[in-house]
Amino acid sequence: MRILVLNPNTSQGITDRLMHAARPAAAAGTELVALTAPRGFPYIATRAEAQIGGAIALEMLAQHHTQFDAAIIAAFGDPGLFGARELFDLPVVGMAEAAMLTACMLGKRFAIVTFAQALGPWYQECVEAHGLTSRLAGIRMLDGRFASVADVQDEKEELLVQLANAAVSEDEADVVILAGAPLAGLAERVKERIPVPVVDQMAAAVKQAEALATLRVRKATAGTFRRPAAKPTIGLAAELAARFGPA
Repeated sequence: MRILVLNPNTSQGITDRLMHAARPAAAAGTELVALTAPRGFPYIATRAEAQIGGAIALEMLAQHHTQFDAAIIAAFGDPGLFGARELFDLPVVGMAEAAMLTACMLGKRFAIVTFAQALGPWYQECVEAHGLTSRLAGIRMLDGRFASVADVQDEKEELLVQLANAAVSEDEADVVILAGAPLAGLAERVKERIPVPVVDQMAAAVKQAEALATLRVRKATAGTFRRPAAKPTIGLAAELAARFGPA
């Protein structure tokens, strides 16, 4: 099995964090291949940045999808996820959706803990888009600067653990998700310091991608995620333009 891990951020350091968390979760025989966005933002934090990152993720998928059994969009707000499911035949997993659905199997309500205030509104809308608002205990965010986005989990580890514990004691969260690509892998390091299950977003995405690829379900030819009708395009990358051509 080959799984493509798409980082729609431009930071190679974040890609390295994602893969460090992903590899131990992969089953024997699963090959994980990472790609970092060739342009865009070091990390996506707002709605506008997510729109741009999502478009870049679609381009990357168009260029490489035929070589893989499944793909992961490895940014917590799942930029481009629904569009990818329309356009491509392979299963495409969003890191946020995978983490949240996994959390729902471990408890009634989950909390999202992340490293920047700017992420809150986007993550809230991501929860709503996936229909999981009633399962959300709350979103807690650090308020302050950090030296390096790729190393923010090391710099802010203790504060993130404090936020997670506050989500448990004050918001009555049954499960905690440490959210945002730069926090990939942190759950394994701190899980014994938080009294409820802690979901690693990247590990959850890998296991969900493996499961969907193993199921070998067909691509929809009806319903809202069928491939769109052919339409002419101007200026798109050739591989992406081809996905809008005849099926």
